[in-house]
Amino acid sequence: MLFFSQNAANISLLFVLLPQTINQIMTRLSVNINKVATLRNARGGDAPNVVKVALDCENFGADGITVHPRPDERHIRRSDVYDLRPLLRTEFNIEGYPAPDFIDLVLKVKPHQVTLVPDSPTQLTSNAGWDTKTNLDFLSEVLDEFNNAGIRTSVFVSTDAEMIEYAAKAGADRVELYTEPYATAYPKGKEAAIAPFVEAAKVVRSLGLGLNAGHDLSLVNLNYFYQNIPWLDEVSIGHALICDALYLGLERTIQEYKNCLR
Repeated sequence: MLFFSQNAANISLLFVLLPQTINQIMTRLSVNINKVATLRNARGGDAPNVVKVALDCENFGADGITVHPRPDERHIRRSDVYDLRPLLRTEFNIEGYPAPDFIDLVLKVKPHQVTLVPDSPTQLTSNAGWDTKTNLDFLSEVLDEFNNAGIRTSVFVSTDAEMIEYAAKAGADRVELYTEPYATAYPKGKEAAIAPFVEAAKVVRSLGLGLNAGHDLSLVNLNYFYQNIPWLDEVSIGHALICDALYLGLERTIQEYKNCLR
């Protein structure tokens, strides 16, 4: 009788732990809604409404929402960040260059994650990872502020092992691999394109860091990236996803991207 009781207890525990384990190893899709804000700002009104689109993304299966509030507010505005925070049910990721205004915004809003990118204010889009060795002291100071506030931190880096190692020394919880080189090289040869990212991902794992990825990932190249680096924590995708949504619709597009992460 004791044998069956113990088995029943073990089975019950399995059903409790299994969803948690699956959730821990699942690669999350964070939808970057900057392009939605760009479209809204083009006419000066409130269509499309950024908050509504973000909530719809969640309803359609997104695991998180990413925004990049630049100083010129060319897409996401500071007011959007404040509007989004209390309404989102999934993870909220704010990315940007850690200027004083950005740091102040993040500390006030307290998102689940902040991703530091080395963009200048006039830069069109992110086009490189941090030189974490040169900027070690600066990044350490900024990351310490966010870590003390209970905000998970991520640093945008290339596949260079030294840059990843110095991100760890600076105190980052995660790194986000800059994947534009992968996306560019993928049509010419996917094996060669993925190779440096697999090696970088192994370095990340050996250092005990979490692993995110983003920039130019799409329905064309995402699944191959995931299949080769299945321990990815999160991908952040915006431009390609919104482009696909023009043809497929937002709900179907999000599901297609989620399917690439299985």
